[in-house]
Amino acid sequence: MMSTVLEVKNIEKYYGNKSNLTKAIDGISFHVEEGEFVGIMGASGSGKTTLLNCISTIDRVTAGKIIINNQDITKLKGNKLNKFRREELGFIFQDFNLLDTLTSYENIALALTIQKVNPHEIDKRVKEVAEKLDISEILNKYPYQISGGQKQRVASARAIITNPKIVLADEPTGALDSKSARQLLETFEHLNQKLGATILMVTHDAFTASYAEKIIFIKDGKIFNELTKGEDTRKQFFEKIIEVQTLLGGDLNDVI
Repeated sequence: MMSTVLEVKNIEKYYGNKSNLTKAIDGISFHVEEGEFVGIMGASGSGKTTLLNCISTIDRVTAGKIIINNQDITKLKGNKLNKFRREELGFIFQDFNLLDTLTSYENIALALTIQKVNPHEIDKRVKEVAEKLDISEILNKYPYQISGGQKQRVASARAIITNPKIVLADEPTGALDSKSARQLLETFEHLNQKLGATILMVTHDAFTASYAEKIIFIKDGKIFNELTKGEDTRKQFFEKIIEVQTLLGGDLNDVI
């Protein structure tokens, strides 16, 4: 039986004041089941980043509920919110946010160290996740000593070491060349299929999105369309994504 990890219920997010109100999110609802890999797409200004920021608790909704692991996170504050963010969410950022003064091992272990997990248990978990992501041999190296692809895998290991309910990724391939991007997406696929991680990824790139199983398209703060991969190959799914992007009018119109 699949269980719902994330439920977004009719959320709205406004910016500004009464005389100049911007609706960044205008009544969005969807849910993500355990073990799903879901992509969110939309042109810049569509509300997709605001949506992720609300789910990741960086930003607060104006109305509606966001339920993760049976908790309405819109009601959490202060220490409870920090604890929730630390224990239930995993983050993979565009620039990896690895700390330069820490080794790969220490970067991966950091969240567990903060949670005061016993050092013996930390060691076991770091080594396990490093083996799964093929980074065992670089655990004692610092970020400046390793390649871009290795940095991504260290960042991915750090995101899942706490066994988060959901991993949130914002434009994860944005700053990468195509080879590194493909490596990162294969890592995501591995996290999702082999390690059972639930992933929610925001991207504007159809190739990146084609690795997900389901895509939610957003336009003007509303859900415009949804696509599910089903039995499609990645190439077929990619082509369908491009079709919807064309309907959306995407970034092409922004330029003209």
